[in-house]
Amino acid sequence: MPSQRRVRALLYIALAGFITLLFFTSRARHAQEPDSRSIQDFYHKTKSAMEGSRIGGGGSRGQAVVGTQKVEFDEDDAIVAKAMQERLRKAEQMAKSNANAKAPNKPDDPEAVVGVGSSAHGQNHLGKGDSIETEEHHAVLEELRSILKKSPIIIFSKSYCPYSKKAKSLLLGDYQIDPAPYVVELDQHPLGPGIQAELGDRTGRKTVPNILVGGISIGGSDDIAQLDQERTLIEKIMSLAGKRLTVTKHSKST
Repeated sequence: MPSQRRVRALLYIALAGFITLLFFTSRARHAQEPDSRSIQDFYHKTKSAMEGSRIGGGGSRGQAVVGTQKVEFDEDDAIVAKAMQERLRKAEQMAKSNANAKAPNKPDDPEAVVGVGSSAHGQNHLGKGDSIETEEHHAVLEELRSILKKSPIIIFSKSYCPYSKKAKSLLLGDYQIDPAPYVVELDQHPLGPGIQAELGDRTGRKTVPNILVGGISIGGSDDIAQLDQERTLIEKIMSLAGKRLTVTKHSKST
């Protein structure tokens, strides 16, 4: 037979197990009980009340009748629902007000947009100015392309410029070039300023004369005079123009 100490130990273990089982069973039962203030309970109460109103044909305030069973409808829940609805309405109204402030439905008056600033009167819209400027630039580019097709050598000059006269005298008088260089007098050309500005951007040379061979600038009057003195002007021209022209220098008579 087991000793008394062993029997008591077994009894204590069984008692402890029974108490533990009761404890966990009680906690599980409490955990399953729904909170009467929960959103789900509020939903079910509201739904039951609405169904009771339709089925029972009304009833006292705060109650709904479903069949023969009365369901209590908490007045506090109705107050909370009304407060939430009011907050939602205010939030919606605030969102509409902010949207109207950022993008008002009424367009601005044209005079209010254009006539801003002391120099607004008499000015064109930026869009119109940009369009005219773009058209002028396009015309300059088209004219420049047309000029470059005239001859392998182009002399951009001004009729009153002494350096331009010196360059023209050297290329047209001291050398026999075929086809002959094409001369553009920028001061007499209707697009002269625009062409000169475009040449400055493309070649880095903003003054005249500006001599182009095969579309490449070889400089001005002093540059070609130095090449002539070094007897390398013909070589320079032929390296850029290739076989499209012939260049010879006139012999000086003694």
